[in-house]
Amino acid sequence: MTWLRAAALAALSVLAPATGAHAQDITLSSRDGKVEISGTLLGFDGEFYRVDTKFGELTVDGSGVTCDGPACPSLTDFVAEITLSGSSTMAEVLLPALVEGFALRNGLQTHRETLDQAHFVYSLHQTRRDAPMARFTFHVTNTDEGFADLLANEADIVMALREIRPGERERAQEVGMGDLTEANRARVLALDAMVPVVAPDNPVQRISTADLARVFAGEITNWSDLGGPDAPIALHLPTAGSGLAQGVEDRLLGPARVPLAEAISRHTRSSQLARAVAADPFAIGIASFAETGTARALTLTGPCGFSLAATRWTIKTEDYPLTSPMFLYLPARRLPKIAREFLAYTNSSAAQIVIRRAGFVDQSAELIRMGAQGDRLANAITTAGEETPVEELQRMIATLSPMARLTTSFRFETGSSRPDAQSRSNILSLAHALETGAYDARKLVFVGFSDGEGPAQGNTRIARKRAEAVRDAVLNAVETAHPKSVEIGIEAFGEALPMACDDSDWGRKVNRRVEVWMP
Repeated sequence: MTWLRAAALAALSVLAPATGAHAQDITLSSRDGKVEISGTLLGFDGEFYRVDTKFGELTVDGSGVTCDGPACPSLTDFVAEITLSGSSTMAEVLLPALVEGFALRNGLQTHRETLDQAHFVYSLHQTRRDAPMARFTFHVTNTDEGFADLLANEADIVMALREIRPGERERAQEVGMGDLTEANRARVLALDAMVPVVAPDNPVQRISTADLARVFAGEITNWSDLGGPDAPIALHLPTAGSGLAQGVEDRLLGPARVPLAEAISRHTRSSQLARAVAADPFAIGIASFAETGTARALTLTGPCGFSLAATRWTIKTEDYPLTSPMFLYLPARRLPKIAREFLAYTNSSAAQIVIRRAGFVDQSAELIRMGAQGDRLANAITTAGEETPVEELQRMIATLSPMARLTTSFRFETGSSRPDAQSRSNILSLAHALETGAYDARKLVFVGFSDGEGPAQGNTRIARKRAEAVRDAVLNAVETAHPKSVEIGIEAFGEALPMACDDSDWGRKVNRRVEVWMP
């Protein structure tokens, strides 16, 4: 039977977990009654059954069978159930805005119901009088709890403010959820950043990343050491299991090789942290860029004199060193059709507008003219010397001045040639733009830059190889034929245009990049 062959071939795949009543025994019979499969219903997505049988776990097309048993779902009144768990920053504003945007685009009505402090539900209806066709249930916790819920089969989608950790990835593979680092399992939904914030009347305006790490390690305890008043520093961070707090440990304290201080006030919501810091003139916290509230963000500096503030452009380009992509993680199981449509919508241009209006940084490409990049050029002039002569700077300016830089940039994991998470997302986004003709009759120039470690000529060669590798990755990701109407170029200027000081791992990472420029 065709449906049975399909079931056997699909035995390695999985569907969304069963919801409502506890999973129970069912019997699936072919239309002619000659073949039956009995087992425990594990899930139904409106199209396919997932059943645990004596043959193992099988996935069966519902159109080819009849179902008998108390757990059999209704094929006509099916309600898609999607559960999201994780980051409160994403659950409180971003995802609800996207659910409402998705419903509006598809002519659906939404109804929100608060279950308790940590749970709420969005139901989608054809009209207000109709029964729901889908329910999006949100568990407002943190990134740690989101992954725990996924591994326990209590969530379909994780909302995360950090990348999945090796232990979580291994456990997901062990329980049959596939590799959550694959492109179709991990996606960047929007962009954020970890921003040091103080009260508006705090006189300190800037702080180096090294000093920021020492502050949160408890090594700097008085504002006078940072050019402020003679007063003790009060530390604030999100709750320990949140992706933002873990990002502080992994990306700020880890490279500095210092432990986190013990005397820290913790907050379950980034918005609560910002309010607490804004009310205390001697407090400092690290908050989400989207939720700084009335607190004031400090500009990050380096010992070589460079400075970088968190803005929409510097976050999009990853020029700001503490960027924090916002992830959705999906297991290797089939989600209901409306969930798949919603996930496709989150990549659309309409969704990028919703993301921006919700206060987060979207991923739509923008052009930055040379005239708006004064700080970058000042940095280049400041660091020019024997390794980067004036002639090389003049060549760079002559090449790039007639063009504008796309915010779509590419950086690499520390100590690796592998693009980092945001850059892997950018590869897919740029490939999609090429497929849809967004750059037809235009020229894209992939421009490589390096850090200042080693000889300048060697760095320029490495930068060119990185530019070529990113170009190849983008073109390989194009699913249709190679776009003949787009001219592709390669350039490299090595260490001629640094973004940060080279005296730290994060500074060198910021400087090792591939940019995209357009005439």
